[in-house]
Amino acid sequence: MLVRKLRLQKSWSQEHLAELTGLSTRTIQRIEKGEKPGLESIRLLAEAFNIDAQVLQEEILHEGSGASSKEKMETTHIHIADDEREAMEYVKTLKEFYIHLTIFIAVVIVLLTIKLIVPPHDLVVPPHLLWIIWLMFGWTIGIVIHAVKLFKPFDYMTPEWEKKQIEKRLGRDF
Repeated sequence: MLVRKLRLQKSWSQEHLAELTGLSTRTIQRIEKGEKPGLESIRLLAEAFNIDAQVLQEEILHEGSGASSKEKMETTHIHIADDEREAMEYVKTLKEFYIHLTIFIAVVIVLLTIKLIVPPHDLVVPPHLLWIIWLMFGWTIGIVIHAVKLFKPFDYMTPEWEKKQIEKRLGRDF
């Protein structure tokens, strides 16, 4: 995550960073996904980013520790602004939501395919129980709860909402 952040701060592509370091693009991708680079890779990356290799190594090792991402980013030698940290956390949560949604859709497709292909008398569960619909209903509730927590469509009665209402009442755009 740190290498990706440093790369994006310089507006470099993975390919450009690979050219600067002499590493392969695939190696850059692996490092950005969380694989620990070797000492030589760290040295080459540090040279490309013009930072001390020891600092970069400590930061990369610190990323893999059990500390929360907020703690990790607060103790880092490389400054990560609060809004950047929030954006990174949001994107991580958004990714988790889309993975959850993709798995849900794949399971529903498989179950509906089984329901359509296998004759009713071969099913373990009698067809009158509509087990697929109940499963989809329960899981849909989970997806909706996950989406509401992530996207916050009902952001009423919160301090931010109050502030917006006050600004609106005073005729200021917020």
